[in-house]
Amino acid sequence: MKYNIQIDKRVLDNYFCSDYFDKSQKIAKAINSKAIVTMQWFQRKDNSTVAGLEYIFEILRLSGLSNKLQIEAIEDGEVVNNLEPVLKITGKYKDFVHFEGLFDGILARATTVSTNIRTIKKAANGKAILNMNDRGDYFLNQQLDGYASYVGGVDTLVTPASTEVVAKLVAKPTGTLPHSLIALFDGDLIAALHEYKKQFPNNNLVALVDFNNDVITDSLKVANEFGKELFAVRIDTSVSIVDKSLQTLKEKDKELHGVNPTQVKMLRKALDENGFNHVKIIVSSGFDDKKIKYFEDEKTPVDIYGVGEFILSNKINFTGDLVMVNGIERSKVGRKNSSNNKLKKIIL
Repeated sequence: MKYNIQIDKRVLDNYFCSDYFDKSQKIAKAINSKAIVTMQWFQRKDNSTVAGLEYIFEILRLSGLSNKLQIEAIEDGEVVNNLEPVLKITGKYKDFVHFEGLFDGILARATTVSTNIRTIKKAANGKAILNMNDRGDYFLNQQLDGYASYVGGVDTLVTPASTEVVAKLVAKPTGTLPHSLIALFDGDLIAALHEYKKQFPNNNLVALVDFNNDVITDSLKVANEFGKELFAVRIDTSVSIVDKSLQTLKEKDKELHGVNPTQVKMLRKALDENGFNHVKIIVSSGFDDKKIKYFEDEKTPVDIYGVGEFILSNKINFTGDLVMVNGIERSKVGRKNSSNNKLKKIIL
């Protein structure tokens, strides 16, 4: 199988099923309902990049319902608009009603991540994105989030869990060193990097250079020490402060606070003038699509954008609706059986 999707088997025991869906299934079984129904799943935003369907297919495989249901779906990674169905399932109500809310949640989480990933990828104009979302939410979400990030177009991930589902398709987790490791070496960035290089000689050497709030000075120190062995420097200046290199400049609206285009341009110029053209610049701290677009509009010489919090913003919710009963349209007022020419028959 292309994806290594691991499902908690308690799903099959309705452990993650809302009480009223669980009871609905029990009622349908108690009356021995043979009704054949169609349910469809949709969301309400335009330009949403759908993800999570492969998880749903795996749950249906594990449930033993493969031969009992007719399934139509689009492919993960397809873009859909408001009210367009992404999944339709036809079969006996009692066989799959308990999955309605569960599938809503899978699609909502994964589609939110993949849509945001595609949004920032577009804003970055083809530059690399480092997905730093591991710190943004509960750790057991990392497998699904990593898969959704891959679907959205970003496969540079930072934890083994986030690469688990797509391990055959992406590189091993990557990252830099944290501020805490520099602090462990009493603020001696050079000493910390020497130990990092000693312990992980095959990894790219990336220096986090804002610990002393003196990005240009520390970047040149590191570059002079390691030369061609230095792959990149990363700037993560807090939005609450101004880097020492900029403190003699005047600002109008805090545009010099935090990581900013002027800071990055000055750093690139300093590196190049000292013969370190090969050193890449990574930026992080509060980057979303708007901030990335601003940096790109300013022609800021960034090589890699590190993004975290934004990846879980702009929540996209899904709704599952029963729309057909025994071949007759039957749904709540305001909903109807809808079509989508991207839907294809799925064989599990």
